[in-house]
Amino acid sequence: MDISGGTYVIVQHASYLKEQGYDIVMAVQSPFNEDTLKWHDKASLLNCLAFDEAKSLEFDLVVATWWKTAIHLHEFTAQHYGYFVQSIESKFYSKGQDLLVNYVDSTYKLPVNMVTEASWIKQHLEQKFGQHAALVKNGIRKDIYHASNEDDRTGFRVLVEGHFGVPFKNTALAVKLAKEANVEDIWVLTGSPIKWLPGVSKVYSQIPMSETAEIYRKCDVILKLSTVEGMFGPPLEMFHCGGTAIVFDVSGHDEYIVDDYNACVVKNKSIDDVRRLILELKANPDKLNRLKQGALTTASNWPDWDIASQHFTNWVERVLEQPVNNSVQSDIKSLNERHDKDFRNSDGQSFKSPSLVLFVKRVLHHMPRPIKSAFKYIEAILEVLSKKRVVR
Repeated sequence: MDISGGTYVIVQHASYLKEQGYDIVMAVQSPFNEDTLKWHDKASLLNCLAFDEAKSLEFDLVVATWWKTAIHLHEFTAQHYGYFVQSIESKFYSKGQDLLVNYVDSTYKLPVNMVTEASWIKQHLEQKFGQHAALVKNGIRKDIYHASNEDDRTGFRVLVEGHFGVPFKNTALAVKLAKEANVEDIWVLTGSPIKWLPGVSKVYSQIPMSETAEIYRKCDVILKLSTVEGMFGPPLEMFHCGGTAIVFDVSGHDEYIVDDYNACVVKNKSIDDVRRLILELKANPDKLNRLKQGALTTASNWPDWDIASQHFTNWVERVLEQPVNNSVQSDIKSLNERHDKDFRNSDGQSFKSPSLVLFVKRVLHHMPRPIKSAFKYIEAILEVLSKKRVVR
């Protein structure tokens, strides 16, 4: 239940379902407490249970929300099973982790009802796995994310958003490129536990969702250089708050981003083009304002979360209306256990860390939260100070 874009989407749909009268249980794998839930204004209203505790209950529908829950789906007793696929998560791992990539991909072969948030994921699931997933695009909290006429800011301000220590997010690289483009005012919005970064004017760490809009409204451009996304939300949130964006042509960007209309889209992961575009928007207020206006137009036409979650509820209702398949739980179990056995009986390739940093992170996973936070803080500073300019 920690801060993340994926958890945000899950909480939005779950809270809407609860408001419609559904009895919702959030089965949570990682430890959580009241403080963990504070970042989202509706998370604390949900019935959150530890994973193993939730397994003792019986459900009409159990929905896996990422691959690490999908491999345990058969451990829950339900009449129906679903899988909310927010990205092709095998893309999160490097080429040197082929066995792990195959293990993640095995979850997309499960005989369950699937729903996704982006057109490219729907196409991928159909073309590669023969799965016909429903498409429910994400909404936006228009009660929080909206533009303001009050702006006493001068100068050009860039916002870098994202977690540190996640290679495909390229958050530290974005900070470096903004610095290279001589941006004097760089802000960072992150879910990582950090308070300061070299060359950064302000760092906003693990703040409540309700406070993020005010940060967006005070910035001109969000610099978001992820190379793997489902349908990422921060640029869309920035659009609603009056800003524009610079992004790679990452999967899912085309759901709402149009190059040279509401944002700048960088092809081929070109670092030099990112730097050039930052300099161009900094020096050309006319282009900057034109993109901002296009972004506001896009925002005005985008549906809110009630509309999006109503579509998600329609999917839930269609699943519940299907005849009960008494063998589906055992079918899921058979497939999951077979793929798990294949993975664990492998030569151990996927468990070998390709770097000291990843090895330490695996050790820290079982450490107390303060120790993990301290490591992540140091890691973020080192990433920003590093002279490497490599897209991950």
